[in-house]
Amino acid sequence: MSLASWFRWNEPPNRISQRNPTEMVVETLMMELSWQTKQAEKQQRERDNEYRKIKTGVDYGWLVSYPKHSYDISPGERLQLEDMCTKIHPSYCGPVIVRFRQVIAEYEPEAQEVSRLFRSVLQEAAEKIKEEEEAKKLARQWNTKNRTSLSLATFKSRSRISPFISDIKTISEDVERGTEPTRRVWSMPEFRNTK
Repeated sequence: MSLASWFRWNEPPNRISQRNPTEMVVETLMMELSWQTKQAEKQQRERDNEYRKIKTGVDYGWLVSYPKHSYDISPGERLQLEDMCTKIHPSYCGPVIVRFRQVIAEYEPEAQEVSRLFRSVLQEAAEKIKEEEEAKKLARQWNTKNRTSLSLATFKSRSRISPFISDIKTISEDVERGTEPTRRVWSMPEFRNTK
């Protein structure tokens, strides 16, 4: 037995497993949520330090040691958020992250509020995706209807223009019954139905 077989030098390196795009979207969005939660905690600590410094006039921030990550989302809420993330199409992952960052910058939430804002952004994106799918569905239905029924393009009128014959019924028909129909001028054609 050779040493190469023991150390597996001749085998090709393991490739990164091909993952489902939905899993990648969920992982990316949940990483963004945890990062934004950490950032919100950090900003909250900084605001608290500034408040204490203003209140007491002394900076004791160098004495305080904070845990790296104190707030964590409950497992039930995490599962709900992950389920909502599965409904996001991979092409919407970037815009969802951008929108989430805009909302965070606008509201400057505390760490406990970040998951609620994330949920609202996911709901907004899911509604937008649903509206676009419905619009595409209606457009497809409209296109198939237009292809199958070209009634407007192939419509043949049953009425014919006849400049000399007058079979049109009028309101004063009772008065005209006894008279012989008059011929019309060339510039005034009459319409009649062909049977």
